[in-house]
This record gives sequence, structure tokens and C-alpha cells, in this order.
Amino acid sequence: MVDRQLRRRGISDERVLEAMSRVPRELFVPESMRELSYDDGALPIGFGQTISQPYIVGAIATLLELSGDERVLDVGTGSGYQAAVLAELASDVVTVERVPELVDCARAALAHTGYDRVEVRLGDGSLGVSERAPFDAVAVAAAAPSVPGALYEQLAEGGRLVVPRGSRLGQELVQVVKTEDGPVERASVPCRFVPLVGAGGFGRE
Repeated sequence: MVDRQLRRRGISDERVLEAMSRVPRELFVPESMRELSYDDGALPIGFGQTISQPYIVGAIATLLELSGDERVLDVGTGSGYQAAVLAELASDVVTVERVPELVDCARAALAHTGYDRVEVRLGDGSLGVSERAPFDAVAVAAAAPSVPGALYEQLAEGGRLVVPRGSRLGQELVQVVKTEDGPVERASVPCRFVPLVGAGGFGRE
């Protein structure tokens, strides 16, 4: 996975590559699909949600520019895989998921794989976790029509927010940096995510 899907497609941050080589992706997918764990594609995990393809997780982690001592907010826990990767790259990870059943599954998977220090919360991730702010980085694993204001406001000065922005049909990963002069954006790769449901996303279903 690291050599074929990440290095060959431009993921060059060695910390990210090492982190993704350490996290057992097969333990974050449904047991019936474990033989597909390392395929180059997203996989369904139930409740209309997916685990992102490895390349996208690597791209998000790279754009967050983590050095190891940051507090990170992960929006859209899903199976918990991205939170586990982020836990390899940062000192403090809080992750938020709106589907109760996925919260339970993610907590179990994270505990089983040794990432029980990750704090898993049930709630509207588009609103962030204000009581744990400021965050040095925020990763959003669901598409939003625009940059969620609450998540940007919860960034520390110089913090990075990475979010798939666009329509329900297609988006691009955007890195947003919080500066004294306001948000500075940089677009990244085209992508396609499930929609961010909540006050700061596509509304409530």
C-alpha cells in the first residue's frame, strides 16, 4: 500500500508513510471485507458511510503538516482508521461521529489496536468541539459546500484545516491556514466524499 498507492502517487512525507505502515487498516473495516482492506479505494462500513481510500487519508495527513506535538480534531470518525493514523502523527486527537453505532465500533477498534488515547465523541462534527479548542489541525472526512465556520474558528493561529469542499457529486481537498489576515487557502487533489451532515455541512438528513 505504502509503495504502490502512496509513494507512487506523490505522498512523500516520511512521517505520514511510516504512520500508515504501522496502523493495521484491516482491523478498521468490516470483517467480511478484510481481504479488500489495502485496495486502492473506499470501502463501505455501514450506515451510508465509508472508510476513505489509503491515498486520500495520506493526502489529508500530509496537508495537515503535523510534527508530533499538536492537538488535532478529526471530523467524521467512521471506522476510526483516520483517527488512528492521526494519533501516530500528533499528541492529542479528538474525533467526532454523528452515528452512534459507528462511535461504538470506532471506540472498540481503536482500543483493540492500541489507540484508546483517542477521544471519540458522538455529535455534530461540523460544529467542532469548542471546549477542547484551539486545535492545531482539523481534518474533515466528509464533503462540505464551504469551509465550516465553526471549525475554522476553533483553529489556533497558524493552524491547518483540511476539508473536501464542493458539491455532493465532487469536491477538492482544500487546506485552509488561519492567519492574522484571515484564511489562506490552497487547493489539493480532486476527491469524492460522503456529505458532511450537520449545521456546518449540507444540513440535517
